Order: sequence, then structure tokens, then C-alpha cells
Amino acid sequence: MAAAEEGATRIAEARAWAKQDPDPETRGEVRRLVALAEGPDPAAAAAAAAELEDAFGGRLAFGTAGLRGRLGAGPRRMNRVVVSQTSAGFAAFLLDRARRGACDTPPSVVVGYDGRVGSSVFARDAAAVMTGAGLRVYLLPEPGPTPLTAFAVRHLGVSAGVMITASHNPPQDNGYKVYLGDADAGSQIVAPSDQEIAAAIEVFGSTPVALIPRSVEYTELGRGVADAYVAETAAAVLAGLPADSSGSGVAAASGTELRIVYTAMHGVGSDLAQRVFGAVGLPRVTVVREQDRPDGAFPTVSFPNPEEPGALDLAARTARAAEAALVVAHDPDADRLAIALPHPEDPASYRRLTGNELGLLLGWRAAEREVRRAALAGRSPRGALACTIVSSPALGAVAREYGLDYAETFSGFKWVSRVPELVFGFEEALGYLTHPEIVRDKDGISASADAIAMVRELAAEGRTVWDRLDEASERFGHFASGQVTLRLESQAAAAALSAAARRTPPRAFGETAVARAQDLSVAGIETAGISSTADVLRYDLADGSRVMIRPSGTEPKLKVYLDTFSDVGTAADRRAAAETALASLEAAVADYLDGLRTEQSGS
Repeated sequence: MAAAEEGATRIAEARAWAKQDPDPETRGEVRRLVALAEGPDPAAAAAAAAELEDAFGGRLAFGTAGLRGRLGAGPRRMNRVVVSQTSAGFAAFLLDRARRGACDTPPSVVVGYDGRVGSSVFARDAAAVMTGAGLRVYLLPEPGPTPLTAFAVRHLGVSAGVMITASHNPPQDNGYKVYLGDADAGSQIVAPSDQEIAAAIEVFGSTPVALIPRSVEYTELGRGVADAYVAETAAAVLAGLPADSSGSGVAAASGTELRIVYTAMHGVGSDLAQRVFGAVGLPRVTVVREQDRPDGAFPTVSFPNPEEPGALDLAARTARAAEAALVVAHDPDADRLAIALPHPEDPASYRRLTGNELGLLLGWRAAEREVRRAALAGRSPRGALACTIVSSPALGAVAREYGLDYAETFSGFKWVSRVPELVFGFEEALGYLTHPEIVRDKDGISASADAIAMVRELAAEGRTVWDRLDEASERFGHFASGQVTLRLESQAAAAALSAAARRTPPRAFGETAVARAQDLSVAGIETAGISSTADVLRYDLADGSRVMIRPSGTEPKLKVYLDTFSDVGTAADRRAAAETALASLEAAVADYLDGLRTEQSGS
């Protein structure tokens, strides 16, 4: 199709969209773009045409994470039309499941939402459309964390859950996340359900919103679900405390209460988290006031993700003023957790634990909890510790030490949560599942309660988290982790470089031989009887190190995950050896990637 014809087609599609769009803001956005595209200014017309092409030249893809995209008009954006069509398709999928006997008749769904721009409106649209389709629909009463919606699926015994959130994405984004009940037990969707839902949504992709039945006869819930979440989470955390834990929150070494600073990162975690902390008997927190209330503009952070450089600067400043021993940070929907503590070499600054470090500590704590539980029941410890394949293998050493099973899954809690007899799971991107009997997704609130309890216990012994990490190095060996990220011109270029690695597999990285190579796009991984594949290359090296190569699914990047190990000497010796090996491995991987790129450019 010629460019002029394409432009005319997009303008026609945009006009049709504007006629049925119930949102005056996005309707006005489309009309402004059409006027500019047809206007006399060539530069403005070209820019508007490019924006129309981007917004209308396809549809926002529904995958295992549901929908996530930029707010705005058009089928490739998050807006009321897309949410309504998606909800109609999801309702049709659930009705079909009911006909096949896979869920109740009529199906039921709980809808939750966070504090992002548009979330409340999208949630009510979803509830109205699914009620209009004949489902029993429950709407949570106020903006809340993603773990609360995940909890509600199991607590209410419903067929499915919808959470309107874009988690820690930039302010201009929103999303539509899906859980399934019944046999899926409140986990996120996996194949083939994701493709089946996508196909059902496609049927409604061209249906005008006015023709999609709606009803406001859904049930708006009260605070009961949140009350139940607080009670069950607090009980689980308390049950995991050592028998000699005083619960007083007093640090024996200093005679003062543990001082904690908390930030919700302009999200929805503060109220529920503080209720859980209070129910457990943990110390009161000092909140970062500028970030404590939901604000979809995220005015104090450029990227609302506690992993990002600078995201915890305001929290650290508040912590220094309060002389706090701990910073606790949630991302905006409170499914991720970061903690930071006074730096062991510079107490005036705060260092954030990596996801792998906190995953090791919380996993170790979960293993100890299971041992205590088994001793009280007069049985052997049982269950599994699990993490994603790009997370540190340190958790496997903990599992072996405590006689527990260990599983590695593909990225995402849709897989981690499905590991049979799961005791604890994590991913290096600050996601932790500490109580899978309550929530089948990462939960920053329950994880933060466990983390605070751990820090309090250590303080009562006159110890720090850094001491505990040294103890882990002495007991399990020291695991060092790093990443090499290669930014490329496109996602296709990243996939092409990954393909080049398949054609020219490494025999060694530097002087260390590859002992075992796996192409997980062929070999795959089986989790809970479900086999899946991913574009990941895994290399286990002769010295116990590991290299994982994968193209990003959302950005033009090739990511390489590195892990090294040492179990010789003291904790300091092991740490130094593993970090030295990591630096060498990073250099060897960079050389290997440079060679691949040179080979590509010469072919």
C-alpha cells in the first residue's frame, strides 16, 4: 500500500474510532491528530501521520502479562475502548470455560486497580462489560496493591481476577493483568490460556463500544477482602518467627527501637503495608511523605522502580534525617520490594540489597521456617524453593542444605507460583513470594514484613544484614551475580545476535571451558506439568560459573546474566574470589559478543 493510501486509511480508522470513543480526552486527541495530518503544515502533518500510524497500525498485543502500553487513543494504546473490548473477550473466554466445566456457571471475576492515571475508570469499564456479559463481578472498593487482587481471587473463590496496573512502568503507561482461579489456583495465565484469551479478544477488536453490553449491577466490595489479607498475612509472618523472638522490636545492642523509613513510591502500598506491620507487631515506620499517597504523575521520580538509579534518593535522605537502620520501598503497585541499609563501609550512605541478595536471605528464612514447622509436626522438611533461571543459583545451595526441592523456572511469577509444594520463590528483579499459601504472585507487602522481622531479630542479636550475608557465604559459598546489557538498534537486531550465538556457540569464556550448553528454545523447561520454551541460551562453565543469554522481549537489548561462585577460605576470601571471577567473566562475555557482532557485520 502506498504511503498516501496508508495515511488515508489511518485517518479513516481514526475518525471511526473517535465516533465510538466514550472518553472525551482520547476522542479529542484523535480529532486533533486528524486535523494536523490533513493540515497545511507539512512538518506537523508528517508528525501527526506518524503518530496515527503508531496508534492505529495494529493492536496492543495480549500476552502472558495481559496488556501493558501507553495511554492514549487507538487500538495500540491503553484506553477505554481497548479495555472494554478486552473485557468482552475475556468474559467470552470465561463463559466458554464454564461451558467446558472448567469453572463455575456463571463465571465470577474480581476486579482491582491501582492509583495510575485511568485505572479507576478502566476498572469500572471492565466490571460493567463483564457484568453485561453475564458474569458475577466483584469490584474492589478503592485503589490497592496488585497482591490484594491476587489474594482476592483465592479468598473469594472466583473464576478469575483482573488488575488494572502497569506496575513500575513510566507514568504514561497502564495495563490489564489477568489471573485465573479454579485449577490455576489464582496464578497468572500461561499458555495456552493466553492465546485463547487473545483469540477471544480479537473477535471483539472491531466491535464498537456502544454494541458491547454493559451493566452496573456488579458488586462493589467493602473492606472485608483487605481485612482478610491483613489477618492471613500477619498470621503467616508471625508463625514464621523463631520461638525466642520477642516481637518487641527492640534492638538489644542499642536499647532503641528499630527505626524504619518506608516509601510507597507514589503508589498504593502504604496503608495496607502499615496495617500488616502493625498486626505483626513490627515497629512503626516513618514514611517518605512526598511519596506516600498515590499519584499517577510520579512527580519525584523519573522512573518509579526501586531498582532504578536515584529512585531511593528521597528515601535515603529521609532515612539519614531519622537515623534509620532500614529503608523499605515498594514499587507503585506494591508487588516488588527493595530494602536498603547503612552501607557497611560508609554508614552515612545507604546501600540497596540486590534482588539476589534479598532472595537468598528470605529463601534461607523460609527454609528455616519449614524446618521448624516440620519439627513441630514430627516429620521431615518438605517443599520446594524456586527462582527464575536468570536469578542467582544460591537458593539451590540453601535447598540442598535443608533437604528441600529446588526448581528453576522461566522468568515471571506465572511460572514460579506453579512450582509444586512451593515454600518460597523469587526473581532477581525484586520479586518475592514468601507465603504461597496466601498469594500466588510476587507480594512486596508480605515480603517486607518478613524482611523487617529479620532485620529486627538480627539487631536484637547485635548483628546486621551484612553479617547475615557473610554467614551465608560461609555456609553456602559465595555467589556473585552481574549483567551485561548490549543496547542495539532494534529488538530484531537483538534476536539476530541471539541467533548468531546459536550458530557460533562458545567453547569457553576466557580460559574457562563451557561444561554444558543448553538452548532453552529447544530443550525448554517443565513446570507443574506444563512444558514451555524461551529464547534463552544457558552455559554452565567448568568452574561452576554460569552464563545466560537472552534478547529482551520489550526493549532493543541483548541481556546476559552472569553468576560466579567460591567456597574457599573465609567469607571475605570467597567474596573477593567470586567478584574477581565475575569481572573476568564479564570481560570474556563482552569479547564474545564483540566477536559475534564483527562476524555479523562481515557476513
